[in-house]
Formats: sequence, structure tokens, C-alpha cells
Amino acid sequence: MFISGNIVTWITIVVYVICIIAIGIVTGRRAKSVADITVGGRNAGAWLSALSYGTAYFSAVMFVGYAGGTGMNYGLWGISAGIGNAIFGSWLAWRVLARRTRDVSARLKIKTMPQYFGYRYGSDAMKIFACLVIFIFMIPYSASVYKGIASVAKVLLGIDDTICLIIIAVVSALLLLLGGYLAQARADFVQGIIMMGGIALLIFFVVRCDKVGGLKGIAEYAKTAEGLPKLNLNSASGLIATVLMTSFGTWGLPQMIGKYFGIRDDKQAKRGIVISTFFAVLVAGGGYFIGSLCYRFFTKDQIASFPTPSQDYIVPNMLKETHLPQVLLGVIIVLLMAASISTLCSITLTSSSTLTMDFLKHIRKKEVDDKSVALTTKILCIAFILVSYVVANTDTPILDMMSYSWGIISGSFLAPYVLALYYKKLTKGGAWCGILGGFFTALIPAVCKVLTMFGVQTGSVVTLAGKGPLFACIAMILSIILCFVGSAIFKSDKDKETSEFFYNAVVENE
Repeated sequence: MFISGNIVTWITIVVYVICIIAIGIVTGRRAKSVADITVGGRNAGAWLSALSYGTAYFSAVMFVGYAGGTGMNYGLWGISAGIGNAIFGSWLAWRVLARRTRDVSARLKIKTMPQYFGYRYGSDAMKIFACLVIFIFMIPYSASVYKGIASVAKVLLGIDDTICLIIIAVVSALLLLLGGYLAQARADFVQGIIMMGGIALLIFFVVRCDKVGGLKGIAEYAKTAEGLPKLNLNSASGLIATVLMTSFGTWGLPQMIGKYFGIRDDKQAKRGIVISTFFAVLVAGGGYFIGSLCYRFFTKDQIASFPTPSQDYIVPNMLKETHLPQVLLGVIIVLLMAASISTLCSITLTSSSTLTMDFLKHIRKKEVDDKSVALTTKILCIAFILVSYVVANTDTPILDMMSYSWGIISGSFLAPYVLALYYKKLTKGGAWCGILGGFFTALIPAVCKVLTMFGVQTGSVVTLAGKGPLFACIAMILSIILCFVGSAIFKSDKDKETSEFFYNAVVENE
């Protein structure tokens, strides 16, 4: 059933899986310590770090969920999300965060975001809170990655969602069990090359297909109400919220920040700015561009007839209608698998290593050797993957699941992380104000979604459940304000001493 008519596609997929597992086996032999597993021994070059960052950033969640959703709601305006991701989520993020984060994490031997908070604010309670929030609320994001690739496989290969989910889970688990960060980073380099080549080919074939009609067809499309719709206040605010959340949301995500921890030196950090930006322009810009052409392929009624949630099936059906050559179809599916596996590995490793090193070691109250920590981390990776698989089998749209996760984690931690790099007067009390204010604000739509799953279908609850991106943006902004206000109110000599210790390093000027 699987191979009929798609033998070339399946051969391409099998070759990819074998290559990734081979990378895991070869690289895994070099993973000797917890630092190797979590931050790669802090020896990653610019290309390795930048492509690992990019592949963790963009997965099938973007290609399928967000590209389809923004295309359906905003037409060609949806491309602005890809531009925002490149400018704010990659270029500006690397310029503002990469070099200082690398310096601080290397000097203080920090391996996780909770450890960062523990050193900076001298608070074990903050470290424990951070690791629990990260582990719990990374699960919806991980589940959204599963759903993205499953919808593609279902439409393009005609296989059951369950089989596809199992394949992704097994490959991700093997990669993490074999080598942790070292294996993941090297696999990400290969997968990043696949993603760049695949998206370039995909853009070419989509634009020249009969449904689109080349550049002339795109120009005609831009003149229609579906191609460039007039945005009212509600739709414009929704688009802006999506752009800001998917761009600045990465500034507070531990799996993205962890990429800075592994950079070899300041020179590699500066080079990474250019590489990560180029990757984002091509991959994110191309992905959102393809999604924005959805009404060249389907009418609104046709989209409404897709399986629920319909927006998650727009891009897969667009690819089906493009009639791609079998080899290219295999490459595109491998592209989406590569993007999804790299993101899933980053999320899983970050969440599991954080829980092991910052929570389990803390509650045991005794020294735990590296070998035990590494083994526990790998066991938690498997558990995390399995729980994510269960959550992926709900009918929650990809965009919603991702927005709940990004909103809560970045809403809580972006401000105390970023401001700590630059603002010496930020106190522990101020950080707590920002964390809790952002957390409870971003939690609102997620709670409403849970209520709808238990039968609460009142208008306000359903509306709030779909406002994840908006509340994520509000949470991030509010958290920054509360950090400043809280620091002005809650002061202590201990805060001053901690701050002076943290800022011993000097970052080179351009």
C-alpha cells in the first residue's frame, strides 16, 4: 500500500533516515559528558550553530500550520510573517543575544536556561519554576510538530497519521539516544542544507505550475480580494500579533537560546548572524510565500471541506495539486521530515535535560555523576516524545498549540533573560514580577482551550481560546514592563552582588 506509485519517494525517505541514523551513530561515540549531550562541548562553528538554530526554528509547524493559516486569513500579506522571522527572529536576535549569551554561559558553565536564572538572580525557586514550565509547556509545541508532518504524509503519501507519527518519533528518539546535542547539531547541518535546497526547488515548481501561472499569475492574484484582502482592525491586529509572536517569541525559547551556549567563540557568533539570516529569508520567506498562494489553488468552500482543522491541510493539498515529480516529492517530504525532526529533537533535549539537571538533581540533594545525568536525560527524552505523541492526537489546530507553548514560555522568560544581559539593575524581585505576569497572561487562551475540550462552548471562551498569538505578544510586552517596575520596587544588597558577579565579562565591540 505504501510503495504503490511512490517507490522513488519512499526510496528518498529511506535514504534520508539511514543517513540521519548514521550521523547519530558516528557522532554519538564522541559524546562523553553531559556538556557534550546538552551544549556539544561548546565547540560549534558558525555554520553548525546557525543551521541548528534555523532548523530548530522552522519545522512543519511553519510550513504547514502557519503558512496555511496565514495564507487562508491574509493572502499575500502572510509573507510579512516570513520577513519578520528573518529580520527580528534571526538577524536581530543573533546581534542582540548570541555573543553575550555565549560569553556568559561559557564563563559560568551554564548549560540550561534555568541555570542561567539561578546564577543571575541567585534563586533556586526561580530555577525550579523555569524547568517545570519549560518541560510542561513544551509538550504542545512538540505535538504541533507531529501534527504538521502527519498531515503532509496523509495527503501526499496516503498513509495513516499514526504510522507517520511513529516514524518521526523513532528517528528523533534514536538521534537523541545516540548522541544528544552533538548528533543533533551535525544532523541539523545536513537537514539545513536539505531544507534550503528543497524550499528553493519547491518555490520554482509551485510558481510555474498551471494553478499559479508564473509571475503573471501572481500579479493577477495580488489584484484580487483573496490575494491582497483589505485588512480591518481585527485582522490587521491578528496578523501583527502572528508576526511578532513568531519573530520575538524565539527570544525567550530555551531550545533557541541553547544554540548560543554551544558556539565556539565570539568570531563564530558574529559569522552566525549572516548565515542564520540568509537561512531564515529563504526558508521562512519561501514557506509563507507558498502558503499565501492558497487561493490560486482552492476556493474558500473547498478549503472548508478539508479535514478538521482545515487550515492544517491547505499546504499539503497545494503540493498535491502542483503534481511534483516523484523525486522532488520525496525531497519535499524529506525537507519537512528534516525540519520536524530537528525541531522535535531540540525541544525534547532542552526540556529533558532541563528537568534532569535543574529539578531532579536539586530534589535529590546530593551529587549525581555525569553518567547518571546523561542516562536520565535520555530516558526523559523518550517519555517526552511519547507524551507529545498523545497530545498530537487531539483536534487542536497546529497554530493554536504552538501559540500556547510559545506564548507561555516566551511570555514568562523573554524579559528576565534578555534584560539580564544588558540591565544591571534588574533584581530578583523584578524578574519574578515579569515571569509571573507574563505567565498568567499567556495562560488565559490555553486555559480557555482546555475548557472547550471539556464542553464549555460559550462565546467568550471560544474566542479567547483562538487568541493565542495576541496574548503571547501582550504577555511579552507586559513582562518587560513588570521587570522594570518590579526592580524599582523590590531591591536588596544580594541583588546588587549577584548583578556585579554576572557582568564581569567584556563583549568585544564591532
